[in-house]
Amino acid sequence: MSYNILSQDLLEDNSHLYRHCRRPVLHWSFRFPNILKEIKHFDADVLCLQEVQEDHYGAEIRPSLESLGYHCEYKMRTGRKPDGCAICFKHSKFSLLSVNPVEFFRPGISLLDRDNVGLVLLLQPKIPCAASPAICVANTHLLYNPRRGDIKLTQLAMLLAEISSVAHQKDGSFCPIVMCGDFSSVPGSPLYSFIKEGKLNYEGLPIGRTVI
Repeated sequence: MSYNILSQDLLEDNSHLYRHCRRPVLHWSFRFPNILKEIKHFDADVLCLQEVQEDHYGAEIRPSLESLGYHCEYKMRTGRKPDGCAICFKHSKFSLLSVNPVEFFRPGISLLDRDNVGLVLLLQPKIPCAASPAICVANTHLLYNPRRGDIKLTQLAMLLAEISSVAHQKDGSFCPIVMCGDFSSVPGSPLYSFIKEGKLNYEGLPIGRTVI
C-alpha cells in the first residue's frame, strides 16, 4: 500500500490548495484517525508512506502502526523540511535485512539542489518450509514542481541506482523489486513512461519554463 498522507505543516503552508475543503476535515486530529482506519481496513503487509511529518511520526504514527504489528523505518527530508518517507512492514511476515536511505541533495549541482529523499529496504519473507528470495522495497517522493521534469528524472535515476545495488544478488540476478512513491507525475508523462517502459522520450519533458 502506497499512501501520501499529507504533512500537516505542508498543508498549512499551502492552504490555498485546499480552499475547496471544509476546514474541520483538514485538521490532523480529524485526518489521522481516518488515515489509520483506512490502513487497518486494507491490512497491507507493506506500507509505503510519503509526507510523513517527523513529530507526528514519533508521537503518533509509528506507535500506532507498531501496535498493529508493523516495523517502521523512516527517512526525513534533508534541509529544514518537516517530513519524509516511511516504509512499514508486518514483522510477522518479513525480517529486515538492510536499510538504505537515499538523499538526492548534492551541493553545487543544480539538478540535485532539492531536499527530496528515498528509502530502500531489503526484506526476507518469513515463509515456513520454503526457500524464498529477498524482496527489495523502495519508497520516495519526488520533486513536485511540474516545470522541472529534469530534476525529477535525475532524482529517479539516483533511486534506481540504489535499488539496483540493493537488489543485486551474488549470482548476478536481481531479487523481486517493489517500487512505490509519489512520483509527482501523471500517466502519459515522460517520467511515467520511463518507469513503465524502461526508456525515455525526451519530447515533452518540462525543463524550467521550456518543454523539450
